[in-house]
Amino acid sequence: MQEIFNLLFHPLPNGIMTILMGFSLFYWIFQLLLGDGVDFDTDADIHLGDVPDADASSDIDADKDFDTDIHHEPSFFSKCLEFINVGKVPLMVLVTVFKFISWVITIITTTIFGLATLGNWSVLILIPIFLIVFILMHWISKPLVKMFIQLGYKGEEKIDFLGRVGTMKSTIENDKIGSAEFIIGEDIYTLNIISDDGSKVSFGETVVITDCIDTKYFYKVKKQITLYNF
Repeated sequence: MQEIFNLLFHPLPNGIMTILMGFSLFYWIFQLLLGDGVDFDTDADIHLGDVPDADASSDIDADKDFDTDIHHEPSFFSKCLEFINVGKVPLMVLVTVFKFISWVITIITTTIFGLATLGNWSVLILIPIFLIVFILMHWISKPLVKMFIQLGYKGEEKIDFLGRVGTMKSTIENDKIGSAEFIIGEDIYTLNIISDDGSKVSFGETVVITDCIDTKYFYKVKKQITLYNF
C-alpha cells in the first residue's frame, strides 16, 4: 500500500496529476449522487457563447467598417477547442479523458526515466506530456463524437443574445472593438462588442445588445438608459 501511495504522489508530477484526477473523480461522483444522473449539458460555469474570439482586448482598434460581408477568423483558443471536438463531446468528458491519459503517461515516464532525482524540476515533464496528449485528443475524441451522436447529444443550446443586458469590460468608441460580460442564468458569457452608433461606452457601464454582425462574431451594444444615467 505504501508503494502505491509513493507511486501516485512521488515525484511531484505524479502528485499533481493524481490530485487533478481526484478532482475529476469527485466531480463525477457528485454528478451521480447529488444530481439527476450525469448531466452533460452543464459542463462549465463560464462559456464563450457562440463567439469565436471572446477575449478581445480593449486596445484593439478597428479601422474598417464592420458589415456582414467581412469574415473574421476564429481565435487560436477557439481553434484549439475545435481541434479536440469540444461542442461535439461534452467539455468535462474531454477534460477527464485528457487528465486520465496525462496521469498514466506521467506515472510511466517518471518511473522509467527516474525523474525523482530531479526534485521539483521534474514537474517540467508535464509540459511536453500535456502537448502530446492534446494532439492525441484529436483522434482519441473521434470515437467519443460518434458515441455522443448516437446518444443524441447536440451540444449546448444556442443562446439568443439580442436584448441581453451586460457589463462593459473595456471602453469602446467609434469602431473600436471591446468586450462585455453577460450573465445568463448561472453562466457567464464574454462577447466581442462594438458601439451601436459609435458613441463612447466606458468600462463598467451597463449595456444592452442591439444587433449582431457577421454571423454573431461581433455584437452591437448601446448604453442602457436607467434612472441613474438618464
